[in-house]
Amino acid sequence: MSRSTSIPSTNVFEIGNYITTLIRVEPNVCSRNNNSNSPPKPLLICSPVEEGVFPVLLFLHGYLLYNSFYSHLLQHIASHGFIVVAPQLYLIAGSDANGEIKTSAEITNWLALGLGHLLPPNVKADFGKLGLAGHSRGGKVAFALALRKSTSLKFAALIGIDPVDGSDIGKQTPPPVLTYAPHSFDLDGTAVLVVGAGLGEVRRNPLFPPCAPKGVNHQDFYYECCKPAYYCVAKDYGHLDMLDDDTKGIRGGPTYCLCKNGESRGPMRRFVGGILVAFLKAYLEDDEKELVAIRGHQEMVPIQLQTFEFQV
Repeated sequence: MSRSTSIPSTNVFEIGNYITTLIRVEPNVCSRNNNSNSPPKPLLICSPVEEGVFPVLLFLHGYLLYNSFYSHLLQHIASHGFIVVAPQLYLIAGSDANGEIKTSAEITNWLALGLGHLLPPNVKADFGKLGLAGHSRGGKVAFALALRKSTSLKFAALIGIDPVDGSDIGKQTPPPVLTYAPHSFDLDGTAVLVVGAGLGEVRRNPLFPPCAPKGVNHQDFYYECCKPAYYCVAKDYGHLDMLDDDTKGIRGGPTYCLCKNGESRGPMRRFVGGILVAFLKAYLEDDEKELVAIRGHQEMVPIQLQTFEFQV
């Protein structure tokens, strides 16, 4: 890829030029038994509505969260010319993530068979340009899925959004992903972006552990990555600050009280959306001008960065 230091004409931290639509899909259990194109799990798909062929991003939600809690983030990414598929992996889950990894593999294998039937007219998915992203425990699942290489489609880009490999300080939950050996992840050259939240390792109160404790968080994931890999940490924002503002209900309410949060979610959402778009453009579309510009002009970023590293 060519190098450039100029600031791009479009700002990835703002909503892009594509009009998007949110498509909610429920699996048809009866028809799936007859080998239909029904997905293995409920899906939230965010897609451009204009005619075109677009890269695809599979997005895995965090522990005990709903995929709908990320709707604004998904729309931000899709507005820059991506199809984002966000499954609801489960409603109830324990500490073992093996089931989520298996389900994510099934959904990946289903994409080429069934996604095209669910998209707007004249919108097509380019499965040769496929990315995988996950938040929190979904980040752990994303790394595990990429490492197991158990899917028919290959991921060209892998993103962990404040990924967590355990629930207590320094304690992993099954299956363990981190090996604590530098550059140990065997990802066959897949490009990796790790986004961390600086307040994720800070307790909100003495009754609860931090949501992304040291020893099992973003820093550990990045140090096990091989080239090419990017790592950035948002200084004053928390583990759940990339969610929608209006998360409600029995699961939405606690997102404001279980983790240490920043002053507001909007800036963190813009940052996460923008850095994901820049990274995906670079490694799915061979267009790295936005990513290179961010490397050279961090004043573009809508928040203060605690860390920005890369190995390419």
